[in-house]
Amino acid sequence: MIGRLRGTLIEKQPPWLVVDVAGVGYELEASMTTLVAMPGTGEPVSLHTHLTIRDDAHLLYGFAREQERALFRALIKVNGIGPRLALGILSGMDEDAFVRCVMDDDAKALTRLPGVGKKTAERLIIEMRDRFPHWEHRGALSVGAGGTATGVPSGAKDPVVDAEAALVSLGYKPAEAARMLAGLEDAESTEAMIKAALSRRLAE
Repeated sequence: MIGRLRGTLIEKQPPWLVVDVAGVGYELEASMTTLVAMPGTGEPVSLHTHLTIRDDAHLLYGFAREQERALFRALIKVNGIGPRLALGILSGMDEDAFVRCVMDDDAKALTRLPGVGKKTAERLIIEMRDRFPHWEHRGALSVGAGGTATGVPSGAKDPVVDAEAALVSLGYKPAEAARMLAGLEDAESTEAMIKAALSRRLAE
């Protein structure tokens, strides 16, 4: 089991990261929360990881914080929640916001996340509520108040196109992704544009 990677960030193309560790490039899928917290390419990074082994692939997921990985692992234990949907949830809100939604029975806020309908939101609240009292809840910072990303993903020719593709990969329909990104062309980076679009969606 690969639990952590420390190396050099050589590629950042939402929702993917590539980290060079002693000459080996590890490809990881990450939430937008983690992507925004990453430095520019060429900089050192340390990521908590989760490895999923399937018959057709070994999939590695990266997380900037241990608490985010813990929530990811809790989410994929919920019936009907796979890794892709779990990353969509973590992209739309940080750990603290998700805990508040569950403890406050705020299904409406959860349904604003990609792929989360009313029944899924209710199931998340029911199945996750009993797990949170056992967490060491330290008030994880939201991305907006924490780290910032620098630079544009390696190989990105059009930040808007990259941001739209990332939102579609999270489960949003192309038309919805385009609407969420309207007017955000002046964002500092693709990651910042994605995070702003997700914040706009949750505020609707």
